Amino acid sequence: MQIVPIDLRKIDERAANIYEAVIVSALRARQINDEIKIEFNALLSTIPETQTDDETEDIDNPAQLKISLEMEKRPKPHIQALRELLNGEIEYRYKD
Repeated sequence: MQIVPIDLRKIDERAANIYEAVIVSALRARQINDEIKIEFNALLSTIPETQTDDETEDIDNPAQLKISLEMEKRPKPHIQALRELLNGEIEYRYKD
């Protein structure tokens, strides 16, 4: 995976200060991660389980492996959150 630097000045333009931007993007990344977990668990629940008597035997379920590989191809939650912040798609406010 290629590392792409992000200019901190661009991030600083979207928030009052850089620390605020980091917190906002971290909270959004956590939300995205929770959404991905729910979707992944929903997809896994549709796959029939393989029953084996021997617990030491390691059998790969091809359907589960396919879903896992598709989920790994998605952009990581923190990258998505930073992109949303830079594109102005995240709106936030302070609690009263």
